Amino acid sequence: MSAGEEGRRRLTIKDINGLWIEYDKQSDTLYIGFGEGEAEESFMLDDGTIVNVSDDELISIVIQNASERLNL
Repeated sequence: MSAGEEGRRRLTIKDINGLWIEYDKQSDTLYIGFGEGEAEESFMLDDGTIVNVSDDELISIVIQNASERLNL
């Protein structure tokens, strides 16, 4: 494992057909979901993005201040 990979996990998406995307204009938050699972853990990345996981399955990604960060 290289120094840049330390602390990283490989996550899977159980069913890409369950993908959904929702934007909340009032809170300026973009939600990207990968099915109906419940997250057991949440991690905040350095840029404020929240990643929700259950075991090694990616449940959702939450992007705060989405309009500014994604040029919406």
